[in-house]
Amino acid sequence: MTVALIDNGSLEPAATRNLRVVAADLSATLGLPVHPVSWKHSDRIPPAALDGDPAGTTLAPFVRAQLAAGERQFIFAPFFISAQGAIGSALRRELETLQREHAATPFDFTFTTGLADAGVIAHIVAARVRETIAIASLERPPVLVIDHGGPSPASAALRNRLADDTRAILGDEVSSVTAASMEGGDHPHNQPLLAEALAALAAPSASSVPTAAAAKSAADVVVALLFLSPGRHAGPGGDIAEICGAAEAAAPTLRCHLTDLVGTHPLAAPALAAALRDTLSHHHAPTLA
Repeated sequence: MTVALIDNGSLEPAATRNLRVVAADLSATLGLPVHPVSWKHSDRIPPAALDGDPAGTTLAPFVRAQLAAGERQFIFAPFFISAQGAIGSALRRELETLQREHAATPFDFTFTTGLADAGVIAHIVAARVRETIAIASLERPPVLVIDHGGPSPASAALRNRLADDTRAILGDEVSSVTAASMEGGDHPHNQPLLAEALAALAAPSASSVPTAAAAKSAADVVVALLFLSPGRHAGPGGDIAEICGAAEAAAPTLRCHLTDLVGTHPLAAPALAAALRDTLSHHHAPTLA
């Protein structure tokens, strides 16, 4: 049986490093190898960018190599915010294609439940918001919970639910919690987009009282990232930082405070380990540590 932690993949070396760190944590926790695998992209990272380590491993070559070594059963732990979204569906289709291509050496695959099913993401997001509030000494700021945005309404529904859960956890610590997407405005379920939500927060309310305290409160916005690893979207200088920078340039009183990521939080790996334990217990797995 082969066990792998799988993400979407990125050309950003930091994303592969984080995937490897979490997979190593799972291996140590479970007492069995957990391979870090990306769906795409990471095999194109130069080893020099990964401190001389090999380039990332992608799904199809990984499965083919394991089949050549005699493996016939795979368990994948999804390292996604939403394992039921477009990426999760595409992954399953690719694995089914590989099954057809390798009919002479048939194999089975199973996905564990994801972080969203574990009920841990909203708690991580709330913890990240609290960290950001403390670092910047903010007082009840508005919060925008931001996902990537894509074609799947299921992903948007999860984004909205996580924003609602985060609001319930934070309570009066923040003035509001709003869900938004980085991109994907051609799909109505992604609305509002981050740029639009920032513009709305920067615009003065006709009913507001123009006090110094109110102005300061309205100027600071916490942008809570529903992303697991750094990359071209959520990494330093990435798309979200650029959108926030453009919004600040358009509204000089606006200040965006980006949280840290979900997948680097200490609660993420234990939730993934619990999901793997549950799945392995139904697959006659070896005794776990």
